[in-house]
Amino acid sequence: MSYRIKLHDLYFKPYLSAAEIQQRVHALGQKIAQDYAGKQPLFIGILNGAFVFAADLARACAMDADFAFVRLASYEGTSSSGVVKTMIGLNAPVEGRHLILVEDIIDTGRTMYHFLPELRKQGPASVAIATLLSKPEAREFELEPDYTGFEIPNKFVVGYGLDYDELGRNLPDIYQLDE
Repeated sequence: MSYRIKLHDLYFKPYLSAAEIQQRVHALGQKIAQDYAGKQPLFIGILNGAFVFAADLARACAMDADFAFVRLASYEGTSSSGVVKTMIGLNAPVEGRHLILVEDIIDTGRTMYHFLPELRKQGPASVAIATLLSKPEAREFELEPDYTGFEIPNKFVVGYGLDYDELGRNLPDIYQLDE
């Protein structure tokens, strides 16, 4: 893990190594597989940020499962715009299915707060949220993920799918804004 990186005009310092992330994702996958034994859940990855976590989590879950993606957006630069936009909608039927929403990060909770009611109208058997990162200090909407990789402070992070204006998603480690 290199010491400091620059993305656009900002510098970031190492925060979580790829090894730490993989160890935690593996543990989450085992827990989900245990909790959903005998079921065939539908994992719904929230694009763009969760694509790396969703892929690794899928491989860590030793079970039959289906996968779909939606694209929801609320970030501009390093902060939430306050508006959640659906860029690509869900095209898989969810009625009667056990759903596991896969998020890269839950900070304010706005994205899930706006998406969950629409999803629940479609009659799933259950809905759970798996997030790699959670920022409880930043929460503006009451929401508690069912599966959390790491609770982190309210600092901007990039890497492992998370970006700063589309840069940094491909980094295997997670970096924190170096203020």
